[in-house]
Amino acid sequence: MTSTHIDVNAIDLDGLGAWMDAQGLPGGPITGTAPVAGGTQNVMVRFERGGSPYILRRPPQHARRKSNEVLRREARLLAALRDTRVPAPRLVAAQTEHEPVFYLMEPVDGFNPSLGLPDPHASDPAIRHRMGLEAAAALAELGRIDPGVLPGFGRPDGFLDRQVPRWLGELDSYNRLDGYPGPDIPHLTETAGWLERHRPATFTPGVMHGDYHFANLMFAHDSPRVAAIVDWEMSTIGDPLLDLGWLVAMWPANDGHVPGLPSPREIVDCYGALSDRDVSALDWYAVLACFKLGIVLEGTHARAFAGQAPKEIGDLLHATTLTLFGRARQIMDGLLDEG
Repeated sequence: MTSTHIDVNAIDLDGLGAWMDAQGLPGGPITGTAPVAGGTQNVMVRFERGGSPYILRRPPQHARRKSNEVLRREARLLAALRDTRVPAPRLVAAQTEHEPVFYLMEPVDGFNPSLGLPDPHASDPAIRHRMGLEAAAALAELGRIDPGVLPGFGRPDGFLDRQVPRWLGELDSYNRLDGYPGPDIPHLTETAGWLERHRPATFTPGVMHGDYHFANLMFAHDSPRVAAIVDWEMSTIGDPLLDLGWLVAMWPANDGHVPGLPSPREIVDCYGALSDRDVSALDWYAVLACFKLGIVLEGTHARAFAGQAPKEIGDLLHATTLTLFGRARQIMDGLLDEG
C-alpha cells in the first residue's frame, strides 16, 4: 500500500467526540491520534477513546467526485459482512446520512506483508507458501456470500459486457484534468480487443471486493491465516472471478515481500477446489484485472498533472500501469505463471 500525507490536526476531534457520544460509544478525550498507512484514495487515522482503539476512515483532503458515496458503500458492505465468516474489519459505527461521511472500525490484529514479514512468517517457508493459499481461501469465502444481502449494491446484469467500455470511458474522462497529456499505454487497444473477443458468455453474480491483492490483505501474527481483507472502496455485486483474476494478475508483485508463494496456477486450483465457480476462463479475468487496475492507477497519474496528487506517486503508479499492461500481454500469450 502506498501511504499519503495525512494532517491529523485537520480532523475535527471535538465534533468526532460529540458524534461518538450520540452513538453511545465510550466517552472521554480522544488520544493517540496517528495516521495509518493505506492507499491514496481515502484517509485512515487510528485513535483511542474510553479505553477502546478505533480506526477512522474518511475521504482525502482532495476528495474525488464520488468520495462520499464510496464511503457510504464501504460502511454498508462492512455492516453486511460483520457476522459472516469473511475476514473483514469490524464496523463500529458510521455517519452516512450527511457530510462529512466517515465510519469507525475496530483495528485489525494483523500485519500487511507489503510492509514487511514478522516471525514466524519470515523464517518459515511453509507458512509463506500457505499464506498464498489462505488468500485464495478467504476470497472463496467472500464468493459464497449471498448477494441478496446487499440489494441494489451493484448491477450484475450485463456486468462482463460493460467492463471494457466502462473502463475505456473512465480513461477518457481523465482528459478533463488540466495538464494531463492523455494516456501513453502500450497494448491498450490490443488488450481491449482481446477482452471483447474472449469474454465469457455467462457468470454467477456475487459480492466482489474489487481490488483483491496482497497489499489489501492483513495476516494473523501467529499463522498464515488472513486476519482481514481491507480497502473495500471498489466493492460491488458482479463476477467474483474477477477478484481471483485480480489476485493472480498482481501475483508477481508479491515476490519481493513474500518469497516462496504458490504459483498463480496453484492459487487458481486452490480457489477452484473451495468454490463451485468454473475457473477455466481465469486467464480472461486476469487480463481484465490488468486492464482495469492499470486504468484506475492512471487516474492518479492524471490527477498529479492537475496538482491533485503528488507527482512522485503519479509517476510511480503510471509505471505500474505500464507493467500491468505488459503482464496482460504475457497472460494473453498463455504465460500466467511468468512474472
